[in-house]
Amino acid sequence: MKCRTHTFVGVFEWGTALLGQLKWLHKVSRITRRLYPGLGTMLSAAAAERNKDPILSVLRDIVNTERPLQALEISSGTGQHVIHFAQALRNITWQPSEYDRQSLASIEAYRAHYQLHNVKPAIHLDASQPHQYWGGIQPESLDLVLNINMIHISPLSCTEGLFKGTGALLKPQGLLLTYGPYAVNGRITPQSNVDFDYSLRQRHPEWGLKDISFLNSVAQKNGLFLEKIVDMPANNKCLLFRKESLV
Repeated sequence: MKCRTHTFVGVFEWGTALLGQLKWLHKVSRITRRLYPGLGTMLSAAAAERNKDPILSVLRDIVNTERPLQALEISSGTGQHVIHFAQALRNITWQPSEYDRQSLASIEAYRAHYQLHNVKPAIHLDASQPHQYWGGIQPESLDLVLNINMIHISPLSCTEGLFKGTGALLKPQGLLLTYGPYAVNGRITPQSNVDFDYSLRQRHPEWGLKDISFLNSVAQKNGLFLEKIVDMPANNKCLLFRKESLV
C-alpha cells in the first residue's frame, strides 16, 4: 500500500509538471502565431508555380554554374522560387528576403521542409530603404540579384531603391534579373495587360506596369545597363541588367 501511494503521488506530480509545460508551450505558440501569422505554413502561389521553370531556364542561360556565386532575391514572396532555383543551381548561395511578415514565415517553412544548405535564413527587406538596411549585405559582394513580380505592385520608391541598392551590392559585371509585365515604348499589350494595369492603378496610384525605357534610365543612373530582354509566357518579360565597371 505504501509503494502504491508513492507511485500515485509520483505520477500525480509528473502529470502536474507535464500539464504546466503544455500550458507554457500553448502560450508560446499563441504569442508566436500572433507575431508571425502563417508561421510553419508553406504558402503556395499559382503564378509562382507556373513561372518558376521558365525563369529557371533563363537563369541557366545567364549564370556560371561552375563556380560559387552569391545571390539575393528581393521580394521572395512565398519562397517557392528560391527553393526551386536553389535545388537546380547548387553552386549559388541564395539569400531570400521579404517585406511581408507572413511571406517571411512561409519562406522559413519551405527552408525547414527542404533543408537546403545553399539557402540562407530569410531577411526582412524594404526595397525603398538604403542598402545599408538590407540585412548587412556588403557592397560589391553579390553576383546576382533577382526580383520577380514586384515592380508593378509596389510604390515607385521601391523600384528606385531596387536599382540603387542593387547597383551598390553587385560585383562589377554582376547581373540583376527582373521579371514581370512591362510597357514597351509607352505601349501596353495585349488587352489583358491593359486591363491589369488599370486594375492596379485603381488599387494604388503608384502601382501599374512600368515602361522598360524608364526602368533602363533609372538603372543607368546606378551603373546598371539593360543587356537583354527575354519574352516569357503569359505576356511577361525578363529584363537582364549588367553592372558595368567604372574603370
